[in-house]
Amino acid sequence: MTQSEPTGTRAGFVALIGEPNAGKSTLLNRMVGAKVSIVTHKVQTTRARIRGVAMEGQSQIVFVDTPGLFQPRRRLDRAMVAAAWGGAADADVVVLLIEANRGVTEGVERILEGLANIGQGRKVALAINKIDRVEAPVLLGLSKKMNDRFPFAETFMISAERGHGVNVLREWLAGEVPEGPWLYPEDQIADLPMRMIAAEMTREKLTLRLHQELPYQLTVETENWEERKDGSARVDQLIYVVRDGHKGIVLGNKGETIKAVGKAAREELEEFMGRKIHLFLQVKVRPNWLEESERYSEMGLDFKDGNG
Repeated sequence: MTQSEPTGTRAGFVALIGEPNAGKSTLLNRMVGAKVSIVTHKVQTTRARIRGVAMEGQSQIVFVDTPGLFQPRRRLDRAMVAAAWGGAADADVVVLLIEANRGVTEGVERILEGLANIGQGRKVALAINKIDRVEAPVLLGLSKKMNDRFPFAETFMISAERGHGVNVLREWLAGEVPEGPWLYPEDQIADLPMRMIAAEMTREKLTLRLHQELPYQLTVETENWEERKDGSARVDQLIYVVRDGHKGIVLGNKGETIKAVGKAAREELEEFMGRKIHLFLQVKVRPNWLEESERYSEMGLDFKDGNG
């Protein structure tokens, strides 16, 4: 325990699980108060277990934002799902996030079955998100249906986007994490290397810009991070695509797309870090990147989890 750290502290890991697009990344960013997990309207944008650290009173809550749980088909899908369940199994508290307007879908049914296997000995809370999209009777009916299916410790009605109910959930979690010293310095909001956060920011801009054209068949890696004497940093990133045709799409007419993506990613990274960033993007064709173990390690996933 550090000298500045008060006594009576608590600290623990909280896993946010749910279907793709349930609002896990939005909730994490709202809890932490900073953008540490990328948010887009495309599903499956969160590939790695991104952690955000929130302080609530004398409690430190370390959030594990997991990839959305869905029916896996490819190696990358299977590795993402394995990472999600791994994050839940390792956590002190699990929060299942579902969308009020979608109700109990087939995906939620599968997650409930999985929770029965990992729920032993750890508290699982239910957070019903996007409550502003349905009427109160629908909410109450959904809450009853879910609690009849699984013994949730608590149920919370929230809107991650608007912030409704989020403070109540955070306060409850603060009381549920184990007693013990803090796991991170008080001012540290994320344990991801800045290289990965920067890569995620660029990938978010690509996803938003390209829409349906190739959201899952590209990845971004920060190849080099050079600190400069003037306090700025040079960041070199590689964008891997699987086909020559995709390279043209990413570059755009006369390089317009890649320029716009680079500008947006650089501005967000500068705002996040509070200093000047020189961002350089390069596009490379790598047909088999989805089958290369190194790419999985860069995303914080286990290549072996993609087997089967």
